Amino acid sequence: MPPALRTPRLLLTPYTPDDEDDFVALFQDARVSRWMGDGTASEADDRALFGRVFSKVYARELFDVWAVRRDGRLVGHAEIKRTEEVDGHEIIYALAPEAWGGGLGTELARALVAYGFETLRLTEVHATVDARNEPSLRLLGRLGFAHVRDIVEDDGGLTHVLTCRNPARGTARGRQ
Repeated sequence: MPPALRTPRLLLTPYTPDDEDDFVALFQDARVSRWMGDGTASEADDRALFGRVFSKVYARELFDVWAVRRDGRLVGHAEIKRTEEVDGHEIIYALAPEAWGGGLGTELARALVAYGFETLRLTEVHATVDARNEPSLRLLGRLGFAHVRDIVEDDGGLTHVLTCRNPARGTARGRQ
């Protein structure tokens, strides 16, 4: 299980079974899911995904996945995991639309980057972002992420690969 993480306004905790409906609602919101993976999935697929968080991700300690809470309510989702797509660790985050526009995304991404650098002792972290997702691209730019390459998706869409290097770890590759 991943450790709880705190920011000034957010609490990141492992999911509990009681979070299923809120998780599904977040992933079913087209304003959120349009930027995640292949877009909006069926409700049944999102419920199955939630089940796999427990049966696979947590059970096998595959990677860190958190429910993002503000004032006790689930307002988002966060992950950091190794992926071959970027040949390193990628941060993934999503917030419900009611949490947009107040700096919570920056707070959340900053916490994930810090966890990657300080806890996992990574030399760099990556993010993959749809080229049309300008708010996320601006957010990551403010945190020091730089565009390193593009991925052309099967549907012709463009995904930017962004990287943030850990200034405290120099240029050695370290744990990836």
